[in-house]
Amino acid sequence: MADVPFAKKSLGQHWLQDAAALEAMCEAAEAQMDDVVLEIGPGFGTLTRHLLDWEAEVIALEFDETLIPALRQKFARDADGGKFRVEQGDIRTYDFTKLPSGYKVVANIPYYLTSNLIQLLSETSNPPAVAALLVQKEVAERVAAAPGATSILSVTAQFYWNVSLGLQVPAKLFSPPPKVDSQILILQRRADLAMDETEVKLFFRLVKAGFSQRRKTLLNSLSGGLQIEKDVVQSMCDSVNVEVGRRAQTLTMDEWRGLYAAYKRISA
Repeated sequence: MADVPFAKKSLGQHWLQDAAALEAMCEAAEAQMDDVVLEIGPGFGTLTRHLLDWEAEVIALEFDETLIPALRQKFARDADGGKFRVEQGDIRTYDFTKLPSGYKVVANIPYYLTSNLIQLLSETSNPPAVAALLVQKEVAERVAAAPGATSILSVTAQFYWNVSLGLQVPAKLFSPPPKVDSQILILQRRADLAMDETEVKLFFRLVKAGFSQRRKTLLNSLSGGLQIEKDVVQSMCDSVNVEVGRRAQTLTMDEWRGLYAAYKRISA
């Protein structure tokens, strides 16, 4: 492993070289010939090589500028053929609108960026068709949580995406190994959003109110969070057959959408 660069703890770097895990990332992203794939955090290019072998066109965004020269040298032939380019930058300020519609994302990023990245990919006006993110296993499970264990994070993700879980990747496969295992989180963009920006804001105002007091029932959390009378909450819930004695984490996405429709009517 003499060719492996020093991993910077301050940047949360952990190198993955396991071929099966790297192939699973490509498969999860549904990488195909001539797909444009934004790879976030290519490191020293192990996943990049697999994506190129799948004949995708790779745009590699690397925050650590010290890794850029080696990436350019390693993939010079691919760059000459128009299949690879590397950019130095921060995904938190990246302009997704410059990418072609239908692009895909793969990322092996520091764990602390996961929630931020999901939000960025969700809210951009030019979202990817698919994103395959290698994240902390516990976070992947939280994002994919079923009713009964949901949170604002999972409702947000599942509002924008069809969420599924891919391969689990043990910590020992990384260098240096992190303290926890990882898992591939797969986000496939939903085609049924059908809300404008104002409606989305109203939807999440409702969701945030519901989760504002997790131990309280919808009757109390929605009344307090939305500053509306309890009889109004009762009427909203009754109109969509949602019991007011339930808690926010038990609702399905369809029930949230139903409650939103009822809330929208009284907010008009």
